Amino acid sequence: MEALILFGMVLALLFVGVPVGLSLGLSSILFIAVFTNDSLSSVAISLFGVGQHYTLLAIPFFVLASSYMSTGGVAKRLIRFAIAAVGHLRGGLAMASVLACMLFAALSGSSPATVVAIGTIAIAGMRQVGYSKEFASGVIANAGTLGILIPPSIVMVVYAASVDVSVGRMFLAGIIPGILAGAMLMLAIYIVARIKNLPAGEWKGVGELVAGGKDAFWGLFLVVIIMGGIYGGVFTPTEAAAVAAVYSAAIAVFIYRDMGPLKGIGWTDENDAPVARVGFNGWVYMLSFWMVFMILSFFALAGSESIGLGDRSLIGLGLAAALGVWYVQWRGQGGLGAVAGYLAAGFPILLRNFSLMGRKFFPALFGGASRQVTLDATRTTVMLMFIIANALLFAHTLSAERIPQMITEWMLSVGFNWFTFLILVNVLLLIGGQFMEPSGLLVIVAPVVFPIAMQLGIDPIHLGIIMVVNMEIGMITPPIGLNLFVTSGITGMSLARVVKAAAPFVGVLFIFLILVTYIPALSTMIPNAIMGPEIVTQ
Repeated sequence: MEALILFGMVLALLFVGVPVGLSLGLSSILFIAVFTNDSLSSVAISLFGVGQHYTLLAIPFFVLASSYMSTGGVAKRLIRFAIAAVGHLRGGLAMASVLACMLFAALSGSSPATVVAIGTIAIAGMRQVGYSKEFASGVIANAGTLGILIPPSIVMVVYAASVDVSVGRMFLAGIIPGILAGAMLMLAIYIVARIKNLPAGEWKGVGELVAGGKDAFWGLFLVVIIMGGIYGGVFTPTEAAAVAAVYSAAIAVFIYRDMGPLKGIGWTDENDAPVARVGFNGWVYMLSFWMVFMILSFFALAGSESIGLGDRSLIGLGLAAALGVWYVQWRGQGGLGAVAGYLAAGFPILLRNFSLMGRKFFPALFGGASRQVTLDATRTTVMLMFIIANALLFAHTLSAERIPQMITEWMLSVGFNWFTFLILVNVLLLIGGQFMEPSGLLVIVAPVVFPIAMQLGIDPIHLGIIMVVNMEIGMITPPIGLNLFVTSGITGMSLARVVKAAAPFVGVLFIFLILVTYIPALSTMIPNAIMGPEIVTQ
């Protein structure tokens, strides 16, 4: 009876239009005050504990990193690389849009950010070459959901925090399902393209693929820093999020120069001589290689006592110098003897750029553009954390009243097994996902279903991926599908037209959900191979 009263209050508040966070918090406080003997001080303790939850500290940093990476320049570079890779196939531009969403998902951890960053560019591009507006919108709305499945993912962090499992294992578990979901969407696009004779792009050769990869390299290297740092044992997922935020700001402001006082200022200008340009590029390749080598070797050899910082620096400098000499010889003239002259001519350009970045350092980081990005990230963080804090208070109330344990005992008594239980979980989440924001819904449902799953022998990481995939589908199903509203906003289409456009591809994600639900190895293969099985103590 207590469970029905608590859930009934939440649903009643939601139906009268009270925001999700307030509905969860208010219903929990009223329930504790009226129906239990607990002191209201438990409410304050629970809410205070959210602010000190170490895992949840990753959320504001990942949100900030996503805000910096959502600048137009990063998305354009990813789309260029994706088009170079698959754009020559039938329906290639739509498939490239899916691939670009997959790549951006690995940078942002957010579905709406993925839709906005990629969709604003890709939908216009698809329209120019003959795709219908509905088809292009449907592709982006569905592909954008990969933002919460491909690691790093904010929703995975929320799940890990709500049931106390490893964030690192959750990130590893999302790799195969994320790739599989993207591949299934691209296969569906290819089949439709063959049937409808959609246009294919021109194959521009391996050179364009390499150039596109080089252009997008510094954005994609963020994935290496996050995953390499976590699984190299260098830092925790929360620390990785902080590193990601700093790196994203540096890349957007100083390297790509998509925002701030350096926006529009190239690394070279038209007055630089060709010899100086080649020499400058040689310096850039040397410094870039050395930085990447030092980061990767640090991840790989962090625990080594035989190879120290000095050894790694010398090895990296030697390899970087060899790369720079080779590049100058390749692009310049005069053979090995002319290399020093080229590098000497390019050195003033290098100094000019470092001097410029030094003078603009504080205006770039604390100026108008960066302040706006930080403000946007803060708004998103406050919204998410308010919902999560109240949802965790709701979960605390459930646990205090032993409601999950009572539900577990009832389900086991009526003969539920793991197969039928997962059907029920999917149905519950698919319905709930139509009406609630993913993080809030997940924090409510996870503490209820988690004990039951453990009793039935379901891997907690597998359960987490199932829940994340359901959240994906919830983001593209009405009436509260967030990706639908975002897609409608960037295309100017009505919500009804976007829903109709996205519906065929939602079927692909339903098939994907069935595969993920009943083939646990898709989720558990990589984390179990690298980190061993998750051990949960009850």
